[in-house]
Amino acid sequence: MSMIFPGMDPYLENPKLWPGVHSRLIVYLADQLELMLRPKYVAAVEERVFVEGPDREVHESYIEILDVESGRNIVTVIEVVSPSNKFPGPGRDSYRTKQREVLGSTTHLVEIDLLRDGRHVLSVPEWSSRRKGPYDYLVCVNRATPSRERFELYPSLLRDRLPRIRIPLAGDDPDVPLNIQAAVAKVYESGSYQARINYKSPCCAAVGDGRSALGERIASG
Repeated sequence: MSMIFPGMDPYLENPKLWPGVHSRLIVYLADQLELMLRPKYVAAVEERVFVEGPDREVHESYIEILDVESGRNIVTVIEVVSPSNKFPGPGRDSYRTKQREVLGSTTHLVEIDLLRDGRHVLSVPEWSSRRKGPYDYLVCVNRATPSRERFELYPSLLRDRLPRIRIPLAGDDPDVPLNIQAAVAKVYESGSYQARINYKSPCCAAVGDGRSALGERIASG
């Protein structure tokens, strides 16, 4: 089932669908990287746990690239932002805690935000990212330099294909490419989302600025 949108499918942003989308996407990104990282590195899927409400335990996955030759030191952390990270509450607090931990270390940080709704949560200041022009989705790469004030940004609009980005590794090892569009397409196909989504209904993940109507126009051709 090929995707009907050229890039991200905005219907996948629906909070009811997102947990499944997120878990598949993390695994497919890690699988894609693993083929290029061996034998020196491995792409490990890890998770953090936080509690929402009185008794709801939430597990959020992320990727750690480990340097096998240096005793499995964490070289790069790759995050895919979830809705709970973009609104006040335990999910955002948990994300911010992990973000500060990585930024205070010698580990590279890669953040992928494929959600248009909610507050800005990436490590790059929002005023700085907006200088790149309008965007719906944003990927931010922050390399572990002493200042940590430089950000490599990959902005994209709803009609754009999602980017192929560069993932930094240890020392002088060259970056490896990561094809986000290919991973999202695999999520869409393996999750049978074309059969599960009612494209005649409004795209409820959109914020109130006309994006829903745009999504519907693209979906209808």
